[in-house]
Amino acid sequence: MHYKIYYGLNYIIRVKLTIMKYWFVVLIILLVSCTRQKKSLMEEQHPFTNDLIHETSPYLLQHAHNPVDWKPWNQKVLDQAKQNDQLIIISVGYAACHWCHVMEHESFEDPEVAKIMNGQYISIKVDREERPDIDQVYMNAVQLMTGSGGWPLNVVALPDGRPVWGGTYFPKENWIDALQQISDLYKKQPEKLIEYAEKLEEGIKAVDVITANPDPMKFDKEFLEAAVKKWSEQFDHTNGGTKRVPKFMMPNNYHFLLRYAHQTENSELLSFVYKTLTQISFGGIYDHIGGGFSRYATDAKWHIPHFEKMLYDNAQLVSVYCDAYLVTKDEWFKTVVFETLAFVSRELTSKEGAFYSSLDADSLAKNGELEEGAFYIWSKTELETLLGDDFMLFSKYYNINDYGLWENQQYVLIRRDQDANFSLQYALGDEIVSEKVKAWKKKLFDYREQRPKPRLDDKTLTSWNALMLKAYLDAYRVFGDQKFLDIAYKNAHFIEKNQLQRDATLLHSYKNGKSTVNGYLEDYATVIEAFLLLYQNTLDTKWLDNSERLAAYTIRHFFDTEKNIFYFTSNQDPKLIARTIESSDNVISSSNSIMAKNLFLLSHYYDKPEYKEISQNMLHTIKPQIQSYPSGYANWLDVMLNYTFTYYETVVVGEDALQKIQELQKKYIPNQLLAGSTEDSKMPLLHNRFTNEKTLIYICVNNACKYPVDNIEEAIKLLK
Repeated sequence: MHYKIYYGLNYIIRVKLTIMKYWFVVLIILLVSCTRQKKSLMEEQHPFTNDLIHETSPYLLQHAHNPVDWKPWNQKVLDQAKQNDQLIIISVGYAACHWCHVMEHESFEDPEVAKIMNGQYISIKVDREERPDIDQVYMNAVQLMTGSGGWPLNVVALPDGRPVWGGTYFPKENWIDALQQISDLYKKQPEKLIEYAEKLEEGIKAVDVITANPDPMKFDKEFLEAAVKKWSEQFDHTNGGTKRVPKFMMPNNYHFLLRYAHQTENSELLSFVYKTLTQISFGGIYDHIGGGFSRYATDAKWHIPHFEKMLYDNAQLVSVYCDAYLVTKDEWFKTVVFETLAFVSRELTSKEGAFYSSLDADSLAKNGELEEGAFYIWSKTELETLLGDDFMLFSKYYNINDYGLWENQQYVLIRRDQDANFSLQYALGDEIVSEKVKAWKKKLFDYREQRPKPRLDDKTLTSWNALMLKAYLDAYRVFGDQKFLDIAYKNAHFIEKNQLQRDATLLHSYKNGKSTVNGYLEDYATVIEAFLLLYQNTLDTKWLDNSERLAAYTIRHFFDTEKNIFYFTSNQDPKLIARTIESSDNVISSSNSIMAKNLFLLSHYYDKPEYKEISQNMLHTIKPQIQSYPSGYANWLDVMLNYTFTYYETVVVGEDALQKIQELQKKYIPNQLLAGSTEDSKMPLLHNRFTNEKTLIYICVNNACKYPVDNIEEAIKLLK
């Protein structure tokens, strides 16, 4: 009986296994068939696919189906160029770049152009935001060759990477003609290109030469006054900003000028800064419907933007408007901060708490074509239909008239008046205007959300994230809204978990759960700066210790002791044809000026005079350059203020330390460092200052303190 059961079961099992085997084979056949069909469908949709398909950068992925056989920048590709003795095309851009898209459509998607590029060159695509080191080297080359630069940046280089020709945007025929001529010249007379490359290489290396300053070290108020006076000759007193077009917002410029005006009690300069920040935020460069700023204005009155929205612009502008609010108490500046951070939270923030890089300038227009600004512009007919009886008042408020007209009968919203003046002019109460503006914004926002949105560059850059982390902390510092601190904490933990390694190295880029690219000086400088501010807002010494650890690593791997300056790249990175130094403050403050400020602060926190010495030497080295072009060194000038005016260490110890620090931060006191603890601490600034059942405020200069006080009003008096 048992044998029968056994053999019966064995037979059933064999039958089942046979059936399973049959269905397994069928499944494999179906999977292969589906894969082939899918591959066939993909080939039909994308007849071309190149090596960029394996990258994470949205900009590189945009070019993954070009007929051009693009390669990413890596050692294998560079070695291949040398082995095959092939010229290299290095094309640099970024996801939100309008003219990059134009050149891609005209040339890189064209089989005729691809045939020339694939047959005669090795073509490398670079995301400038992911690899700013490569971008800077070849940007320097193009600026030397042509006198100007921009993106897309297109360079032809020898097989060893040394550039011989380049420029920015090229129409298709010009691009083809240039590539054919250079290729022919390299075949027939390569020595000519090699000779030119050698001379150009010398020029590139000379661009970032930093020489010692032979003068005695001296930082004084007279130097600052002369710099601001020279700078002020370029002020646009009608529209704010400087007398040039296009107009970039340059947040570091107005951060310094605001602080300088405040500390010198210069009411005229303060009025200029106030006017500039008002005009920028009234202009079309500010998104009055969804919040946030575009990259720059193409006209003098800040009306028509280049419509891409960059994380770094919005981060730095939030910080500026926070401090401007403290000085002026202008409620509009508060609105700008809250609306901009709402935009960032809505459009540029991941579930992990990371911040994305940008929104494209282009989006689909009604004609089905990609057009710059299509998402943001309005026709009069649209507005009349949406707003009905309110249109006339709306058109006065946002200038739907000749003043607000852009092109093709399209309008970009722009303001001219403060709400109080507008209310008075049209005999309306302030509350009525406020409610109407809120209603208009909501109606237009809801309508606009139905339009095709601009493309998102969803990679995360450590340096830009640190700038936005600082922005949220500044907003919390000034306005005390807990949600700002919560978002800041989440981002700080994201950086700590994903980008900060155990050996104190930082990684630069993050996408789809993968951190890549060894960090640059900008990553270390901005993260240190943000972590210092996080400590000041929370008194959690972990962030202070992280800052010091990162600073020590940066000195070991980036600092040149002979030049008294930091290189942009680590000594752990593969060498390019030049090792660049970022010293001037551009749309983002230079990584060196941020490091000089960081080391100044850390020297106080940890009683490390060697850090202060490095900071001073850096500033002294750059000082001659500041003299010739003050606005290009605004953050350096801000560092100089720390050495020319009294700089305070405000130390709060006791059970209510954090609460009192939060109260102190509601005042604009830019020349102070904050330290505190709710318990006894061995930290140099805090040691032996804790007293049970009392919260004391010490106002110190170079660790020499006045008699402690226990209330905010008395402390503020001691800070004047």
